[in-house]
Amino acid sequence: MRTSIRTVAVATTAVSLALLGTACSSDKAGDSGKGSTAPSASATSAAPAAKALSAAELEKLIVEQADLPGHQVQKAKATDVVKSEEVSTDKPSCKPLADAMAFIATGGPAASAQRKAIEMPKKTGSPEDALGALTAPVTSVTLGSYDGQGAQEAFASLKTAGTDCAGGFVITGQGQKAKVTQVAPETLSAGEEALAWTVSTEVEGEPFVTKLAVFRKGGTLASFSTLSFGGPVKELPKAVIDAQAAKLG
Repeated sequence: MRTSIRTVAVATTAVSLALLGTACSSDKAGDSGKGSTAPSASATSAAPAAKALSAAELEKLIVEQADLPGHQVQKAKATDVVKSEEVSTDKPSCKPLADAMAFIATGGPAASAQRKAIEMPKKTGSPEDALGALTAPVTSVTLGSYDGQGAQEAFASLKTAGTDCAGGFVITGQGQKAKVTQVAPETLSAGEEALAWTVSTEVEGEPFVTKLAVFRKGGTLASFSTLSFGGPVKELPKAVIDAQAAKLG
Protein backbone atom coordinates (compact mmCIF):
# COMPACT_ATOMS: atom_id res chain seq x y z
CA MET A 1 0.00 0.00 0.00
CA ARG A 2 2.75 2.42 0.90
CA THR A 3 4.48 1.84 -2.46
CA SER A 4 1.36 2.48 -4.51
CA ILE A 5 0.55 5.59 -2.50
CA ARG A 6 4.03 6.93 -3.11
CA THR A 7 3.74 6.23 -6.85
CA VAL A 8 0.49 8.15 -7.06
CA ALA A 9 1.93 10.88 -4.86
CA VAL A 10 4.74 11.67 -7.25
CA ALA A 11 2.37 11.82 -10.19
CA THR A 12 -0.14 14.06 -8.44
CA THR A 13 1.91 17.14 -7.45
CA ALA A 14 4.79 15.19 -6.01
CA VAL A 15 3.67 15.56 -2.42
CA SER A 16 -0.09 15.58 -1.80
CA LEU A 17 -0.71 11.85 -1.69
CA ALA A 18 2.63 11.20 -0.02
CA LEU A 19 0.94 12.60 3.08
CA LEU A 20 -1.25 9.52 3.04
CA GLY A 21 1.78 7.28 3.11
CA THR A 22 2.91 9.01 6.28
CA ALA A 23 -0.56 8.65 7.76
CA CYS A 24 -0.58 4.91 7.05
CA SER A 25 2.83 4.32 8.59
CA SER A 26 1.94 6.35 11.68
CA ASP A 27 -1.24 4.40 12.27
CA LYS A 28 0.49 1.10 11.78
CA ALA A 29 2.91 2.29 14.26
CA GLY A 30 -19.16 29.31 -6.51
CA ASP A 31 -16.90 31.01 -8.91
CA SER A 32 -13.39 31.22 -7.65
CA GLY A 33 -14.37 34.15 -5.47
CA LYS A 34 -17.65 32.69 -4.21
CA GLY A 35 -18.06 33.07 -0.46
CA SER A 36 -15.03 35.35 -0.28
CA THR A 37 -14.11 38.98 -0.61
CA ALA A 38 -11.93 39.56 -3.65
CA PRO A 39 -9.02 41.96 -3.14
CA SER A 40 -9.85 45.18 -4.98
CA ALA A 41 -7.12 47.37 -6.39
CA SER A 42 -8.05 50.19 -4.03
CA ALA A 43 -8.07 47.93 -0.99
CA THR A 44 -4.68 46.51 -1.92
CA SER A 45 -3.08 49.89 -2.49
CA ALA A 46 -4.57 51.30 0.71
CA ALA A 47 -3.36 48.44 2.91
CA PRO A 48 -0.26 49.22 4.98
CA ALA A 49 2.93 47.47 3.89
CA ALA A 50 3.31 44.27 5.86
CA LYS A 51 6.50 43.05 7.49
CA ALA A 52 6.93 39.32 7.12
CA LEU A 53 6.94 37.10 10.17
CA SER A 54 9.96 34.89 10.78
CA ALA A 55 9.88 31.10 10.50
CA ALA A 56 10.05 30.91 14.30
CA GLU A 57 7.03 33.19 14.63
CA LEU A 58 5.05 31.11 12.12
CA GLU A 59 5.88 27.96 14.08
CA LYS A 60 4.06 29.49 17.04
CA LEU A 61 1.02 30.38 14.92
CA ILE A 62 0.49 27.19 12.94
CA VAL A 63 -1.97 24.59 14.28
CA GLU A 64 -0.69 22.02 16.75
CA GLN A 65 -2.08 18.88 18.39
CA ALA A 66 -3.74 20.81 21.22
CA ASP A 67 -5.70 22.89 18.71
CA LEU A 68 -7.32 19.95 16.93
CA PRO A 69 -9.09 17.30 19.03
CA GLY A 70 -9.87 14.25 16.95
CA HIS A 71 -6.85 14.78 14.71
CA GLN A 72 -3.24 13.66 14.75
CA VAL A 73 -1.09 16.70 13.98
CA GLN A 74 2.46 16.19 12.77
CA LYS A 75 5.22 18.59 11.81
CA ALA A 76 6.09 18.13 8.17
CA LYS A 77 9.32 16.31 7.49
CA ALA A 78 11.90 17.58 5.03
CA THR A 79 10.90 14.77 2.65
CA ASP A 80 7.27 15.99 2.67
CA VAL A 81 8.14 19.43 1.33
CA VAL A 82 9.44 19.93 -2.19
CA LYS A 83 10.78 23.08 -3.81
CA SER A 84 8.49 25.13 -6.01
CA GLU A 85 10.76 24.57 -9.02
CA GLU A 86 10.18 20.81 -8.74
CA VAL A 87 6.49 21.25 -9.61
CA SER A 88 5.36 22.69 -12.95
CA THR A 89 2.15 23.07 -14.96
CA ASP A 90 1.41 23.22 -18.67
CA LYS A 91 -0.48 26.49 -18.11
CA PRO A 92 1.67 29.01 -16.19
CA SER A 93 -1.33 30.63 -14.50
CA CYS A 94 -2.18 27.26 -12.88
CA LYS A 95 1.12 27.02 -11.00
CA PRO A 96 -0.25 28.64 -7.78
CA LEU A 97 -2.88 25.90 -7.51
CA ALA A 98 -0.29 23.17 -8.03
CA ASP A 99 1.91 24.72 -5.35
CA ALA A 100 -0.98 24.91 -2.88
CA MET A 101 -1.73 21.22 -3.50
CA ALA A 102 1.92 20.30 -3.02
CA PHE A 103 2.73 21.73 0.45
CA ILE A 104 4.36 24.80 -1.16
CA ALA A 105 3.57 28.33 0.01
CA THR A 106 2.37 30.30 -3.00
CA GLY A 107 4.45 33.09 -4.44
CA GLY A 108 7.77 32.75 -2.61
CA PRO A 109 7.10 34.07 0.92
CA ALA A 110 9.82 35.28 3.25
CA ALA A 111 9.10 32.34 5.60
CA SER A 112 6.80 29.33 5.75
CA ALA A 113 5.69 26.52 8.08
CA GLN A 114 3.90 23.23 7.41
CA ARG A 115 1.83 20.70 9.35
CA LYS A 116 -0.13 17.53 8.54
CA ALA A 117 -3.48 17.01 10.25
CA ILE A 118 -4.88 13.47 10.04
CA GLU A 119 -8.57 13.14 10.90
CA MET A 120 -8.82 10.12 13.17
CA PRO A 121 -11.92 7.90 12.99
CA LYS A 122 -13.97 7.29 16.11
CA LYS A 123 -12.95 3.99 17.67
CA THR A 124 -15.65 1.37 18.03
CA GLY A 125 -13.48 -1.66 18.76
CA SER A 126 -14.40 -3.23 15.43
CA PRO A 127 -11.93 -4.64 12.86
CA GLU A 128 -12.90 -1.77 10.59
CA ASP A 129 -11.15 0.69 12.89
CA ALA A 130 -7.73 -0.16 11.46
CA LEU A 131 -8.95 0.31 7.89
CA GLY A 132 -10.59 3.60 8.84
CA ALA A 133 -7.30 4.90 10.21
CA LEU A 134 -5.50 4.00 6.99
CA THR A 135 -8.04 5.82 4.83
CA ALA A 136 -8.53 8.87 7.06
CA PRO A 137 -8.53 12.29 5.36
CA VAL A 138 -5.17 14.04 5.57
CA THR A 139 -4.88 17.82 5.40
CA SER A 140 -1.63 19.57 4.63
CA VAL A 141 -1.49 23.01 6.26
CA THR A 142 0.91 25.62 4.95
CA LEU A 143 1.49 29.12 6.32
CA GLY A 144 3.42 31.68 4.32
CA SER A 145 4.39 35.16 5.53
CA TYR A 146 5.13 37.97 3.08
CA ASP A 147 6.65 41.42 3.01
CA GLY A 148 4.73 44.35 1.59
CA GLN A 149 1.75 43.34 -0.56
CA GLY A 150 3.12 39.84 -1.14
CA ALA A 151 0.24 38.04 0.60
CA GLN A 152 -2.38 39.99 -1.38
CA GLU A 153 -0.52 39.28 -4.62
CA ALA A 154 -0.23 35.56 -3.83
CA PHE A 155 -3.94 35.40 -3.02
CA ALA A 156 -4.77 37.21 -6.27
CA SER A 157 -2.70 34.69 -8.25
CA LEU A 158 -4.72 31.85 -6.71
CA LYS A 159 -7.97 33.64 -7.56
CA THR A 160 -6.85 34.00 -11.17
CA ALA A 161 -5.79 30.35 -11.28
CA GLY A 162 -9.18 29.23 -10.01
CA THR A 163 -10.80 30.94 -13.00
CA ASP A 164 -8.21 30.26 -15.71
CA CYS A 165 -7.74 26.61 -14.77
CA ALA A 166 -11.35 25.57 -14.12
CA GLY A 167 -11.29 23.28 -17.16
CA GLY A 168 -8.15 21.47 -16.03
CA PHE A 169 -4.39 21.45 -16.56
CA VAL A 170 -1.41 19.09 -16.38
CA ILE A 171 0.91 18.92 -13.37
CA THR A 172 4.46 17.62 -13.61
CA GLY A 173 6.13 16.62 -10.35
CA GLN A 174 9.56 14.99 -10.14
CA GLY A 175 9.38 13.96 -13.79
CA GLN A 176 5.89 12.39 -13.70
CA LYS A 177 2.60 13.87 -14.86
CA ALA A 178 -0.99 13.97 -13.66
CA LYS A 179 -4.02 15.53 -15.29
CA VAL A 180 -6.30 17.83 -13.34
CA THR A 181 -9.68 17.48 -15.05
CA GLN A 182 -11.66 20.10 -13.16
CA VAL A 183 -11.29 22.89 -10.60
CA ALA A 184 -14.74 23.59 -9.14
CA PRO A 185 -15.39 26.48 -6.70
CA GLU A 186 -16.47 25.91 -3.10
CA THR A 187 -17.74 28.41 -0.53
CA LEU A 188 -15.43 29.43 2.30
CA SER A 189 -15.47 32.26 4.80
CA ALA A 190 -12.25 32.78 6.78
CA GLY A 191 -9.68 35.48 7.42
CA GLU A 192 -9.90 38.71 5.43
CA GLU A 193 -10.47 36.92 2.11
CA ALA A 194 -10.83 33.26 1.24
CA LEU A 195 -11.10 30.82 -1.66
CA ALA A 196 -11.78 27.11 -1.95
CA TRP A 197 -12.12 24.48 -4.66
CA THR A 198 -12.72 20.82 -5.34
CA VAL A 199 -9.86 19.66 -7.58
CA SER A 200 -10.47 16.50 -9.60
CA THR A 201 -7.32 14.71 -10.77
CA GLU A 202 -6.76 11.65 -12.92
CA VAL A 203 -3.68 9.53 -12.20
CA GLU A 204 -3.01 6.44 -14.28
CA GLY A 205 -6.70 6.24 -15.12
CA GLU A 206 -7.81 6.53 -11.49
CA PRO A 207 -9.73 9.59 -10.19
CA PHE A 208 -8.64 11.44 -7.05
CA VAL A 209 -10.35 14.39 -5.41
CA THR A 210 -8.56 17.10 -3.44
CA LYS A 211 -10.28 19.76 -1.38
CA LEU A 212 -8.19 22.92 -1.62
CA ALA A 213 -8.68 26.06 0.49
CA VAL A 214 -6.78 29.26 1.19
CA PHE A 215 -7.35 32.38 3.25
CA ARG A 216 -5.37 35.54 3.95
CA LYS A 217 -4.95 37.24 7.31
CA GLY A 218 -2.85 40.36 7.00
CA GLY A 219 0.51 39.42 5.51
CA THR A 220 0.01 35.69 6.15
CA LEU A 221 -1.52 33.22 3.72
CA ALA A 222 -2.86 29.87 4.99
CA SER A 223 -3.51 27.04 2.55
CA PHE A 224 -5.08 23.62 3.10
CA SER A 225 -5.01 20.58 0.81
CA THR A 226 -7.11 17.57 1.87
CA LEU A 227 -7.37 14.11 0.34
CA SER A 228 -7.90 10.49 1.28
CA PHE A 229 -6.82 7.15 -0.10
CA GLY A 230 -10.21 5.78 0.97
CA GLY A 231 -12.22 7.69 -1.63
CA PRO A 232 -13.22 11.24 -2.55
CA VAL A 233 -13.16 13.79 0.26
CA LYS A 234 -16.65 15.26 0.45
CA GLU A 235 -16.13 18.34 2.60
CA LEU A 236 -13.61 21.07 3.26
CA PRO A 237 -11.53 20.50 6.44
CA LYS A 238 -13.62 22.98 8.43
CA ALA A 239 -12.21 22.00 11.83
CA VAL A 240 -8.64 22.50 10.62
CA ILE A 241 -9.43 25.79 8.86
CA ASP A 242 -11.33 27.16 11.87
CA ALA A 243 -8.54 26.19 14.26
CA GLN A 244 -5.91 27.87 12.06
CA ALA A 245 -8.03 31.00 11.64
CA ALA A 246 -8.41 31.23 15.42
CA LYS A 247 -4.65 31.04 15.96
CA LEU A 248 -4.01 33.79 13.41
CA GLY A 249 -6.57 35.97 15.20
